[in-house]
This record gives sequence, structure tokens and C-alpha cells, in this order.
Amino acid sequence: MSPASSPSNPRTLLEGAFAAALAVADPKKIVPEYLAKVFSHGNEPKGRCLVVGAGKASASMATALETYAKQYWPAIALDGVVLTRYGHGSPTSHIKIVEAGHPVPDQAGMDGAAEILKLVNQLNPGDILITLVSGGGSSLLTLPQTGITIADMRKTTEALLHSGAPIEEMNVVRKHLSAILGGNLARAALARGARVEAFLISDVTGDDPADIASGPCAPDYSSYIDALQILAKYGLNESKIPSSVIDHLQKGKRGEIPETLKQTDIDKHQSPVRNHVIATAHRSLEAAADFCKQSGYKPIILGDTITGEARDVGLVHAAIARELVQYGEWSKPPLALISGGECTVTLPSGTKGRGGRCSEFLLSLFTASSDLKTLSALAADTDGIDGSEKNAGAWFTPDIRETAKTIQLRASQFQQEHDCYGFFAKLDALVHTGPTLTNVNDFRIILID
Repeated sequence: MSPASSPSNPRTLLEGAFAAALAVADPKKIVPEYLAKVFSHGNEPKGRCLVVGAGKASASMATALETYAKQYWPAIALDGVVLTRYGHGSPTSHIKIVEAGHPVPDQAGMDGAAEILKLVNQLNPGDILITLVSGGGSSLLTLPQTGITIADMRKTTEALLHSGAPIEEMNVVRKHLSAILGGNLARAALARGARVEAFLISDVTGDDPADIASGPCAPDYSSYIDALQILAKYGLNESKIPSSVIDHLQKGKRGEIPETLKQTDIDKHQSPVRNHVIATAHRSLEAAADFCKQSGYKPIILGDTITGEARDVGLVHAAIARELVQYGEWSKPPLALISGGECTVTLPSGTKGRGGRCSEFLLSLFTASSDLKTLSALAADTDGIDGSEKNAGAWFTPDIRETAKTIQLRASQFQQEHDCYGFFAKLDALVHTGPTLTNVNDFRIILID
């Protein structure tokens, strides 16, 4: 999408900036670039090349890998299994794509994860394991440890989702219940003498491979004690968490079962384990900033690691915008405030709510910035799905604010009911992209004219 023709068209610029953020994280673009770097100078795959992975962008990554391999590795036979969320599949010829449940795991995901582990356990010395990892992989790779059922994992995931725990803490728990996460996939490959090359699209703050999809091929820094402390922190006791899960974590705490993969475990083997982060939120924010600059706005990146309750983050962003309008002598409009990260939404007991963290953030910003008449904004999840509905997020401009006033739409009522989707749907101000087949966390932009 080309830059907006003028600052008088804020919706065009909002959507253009979001498109720029998505384009730089497109697997069709970035996967070939990194394959060329990693497998250059006579370092091409030899022997068997097994491709596995999981995440909302991973099927698209597999398609890009097959296209690259057809041109540059014609003698190498690819095979493998990649899991993705329902509706996020992508056409492949040799790599099997399995669609499964997300964010709550289901039997399809468990069966697919079991197939992946079985294939890895058949590798031989000198073989290469290529792993394609992206956000959503944690729930898709739900293969429970012995003694834990898929129903136990599902109940635990649902309890964590409703507790308000950030994704990083959720994943600490999931790592210690999984036969694949927390480096256990790499552990299985190392035991077979195989080389591991993992390619990751990051949807987490900090871009640590151990946190992206709970790090199936990365050494882990957390412990069983950490997992138990997280459950306690959110009041998740045996009335909310299956006893089999609590028992398993307690056994791990006592040292009766192995910890997740540590760097010392990798150092014992000759075969390398490498994790390559090929797309991040920060790179996407920079691409959006470049787009805004070309469109006549001064971009200010507030950060790509902004977390917290979506409502609170909306209030803070409104306050920053107000400060710039009133006192920003060093930086006058037109401005574009850009941020990323991952917020949380904690629903009160008995409240169902509609929408997701991006729409919730935007409704909070909308209500808190009612005095800023020139403000426009968009917030969307880069995977194309924001929470419980099928929209990526939402947007507003001064015209949308006037429409809400004209039809007497009370934002405070929708905010109280956590129905951010309903509010923006009535204003025809939802962002619809469908599955983007990438995922670099949330994207937020505020225009000040």
C-alpha cells in the first residue's frame, strides 16, 4: 500500500501503517532471506531434512520453505509435520499441515504434536531438524507429560486465560507440563545426534527464543518452582487446576522428573542447536514508522514491550497524547505514536465480554481522549484475530467520534460490559484482515493532527 495521499485522510494512513507492519513480517519474504543466510557457503542440508513446527504463522513459513527448497535444494527430500490454528493453513506439497485448536488445545493438536515427536525420535546422526515456530505454538504443541490428559491441559489453559496472567507466565506453566515445549523437542533431536535449526517469528516482548511458543528448541530458564508460584499468584489451586497437574509440578519440584532443557544439557552434545529470530514486533513498528514519515507525520515509537491491562494501557496512551498536544514544544503535530507489546484483559466474574485486547485498548483510548478532537487511532493483532471475534482490531477518527455522538452511543456502557467489539461494530469501525499468516504481537498507532 502506498503512503496516504494527505494527512487529511487519517483512516488511509492508519491502515497503511498497519499494512507496512505486516509486510515486513510476511513469511514469504523473510523465510527465504534467513534460509539463505543459515545454509550458505557449502552449509546446505545433507542427509534427511525433517521440517516440523507450530504456530499461527508456521504453515505459511512451511510454504515459503518449500518454495525456497525447490529452487536451491532440489536434491533434498523434505518431509515433516507443521501445526497451525484452524483457518491458518497454507498449501504445501511435502510438509503435512495439521490445523488444530487455539488458544485452548484439542485432540487434533495433541495427535499432531505426538506425530512430530515420533518423527524426531526417528532422526539419525547428521540429519537436520528444521523447526518453524511462531506465536500460538504453545497451545498447538500440547503433548502432555505422562499422567496428564488433554482435558487436564485444556482446563489448565482456560483457568490461566481467565486469570489475567500474561502470556509469559502462562507459558512457564505449559512448558513444565509438555513433552515438547521448554526445549524438549531439541532434547529429543540431540539424543538422536541431529542438528537443530529453528526459525522463529516472535510474538513476545523481548524476543527471547525461550519465550516464543514456549521455546520447543531453546534452553529454558524457568523451573517447576516458578510454575507452582505462578499458579499460587493467581489463586489457581486444586479447585481450578486438575490434581494431576498439581501433582506433576510437585514431583518436578522434588526432582523426581527431569527439568526443562538447560544450556548445560545442550553443551553435552556435539550437534548444534541454533534459534534464529526472523521477525519481531520492533522491526514491524519501524516499518510502520517509515510509512508514517513518508506520509508527512513525525513517528514516535513508544516501545514494543508495552504490557499491562488493556484499559490501563489505553489510559496511559491517552495521557501521552495529551501531553504532546499541550506541552510538546519539541514535537508538534502531525505526529504518529506507535507501540507494540501484548496487553491482557481480566474479565470480572460473570462477565462474558466481546472482543479482544486490541479493541479493549482502543475503547479505553477513545473514552479517555474525548477532549482531543484531532486524534485518530488503530489497534490490531498482527495475526488478524483479536480475542473472541473474527476482527483483527478496530479504529477511530474524529468523524467516527462525531458519529458516536450523533447516534448517542455510550462508550462507557460498552466499556463496563467489556463489549469493545459491539461498540466499534455499531460504528462500522472494525479492522478485518482475516488470518494474516504472521504474528508479531499487537500493533497500535495514534495520529495527532
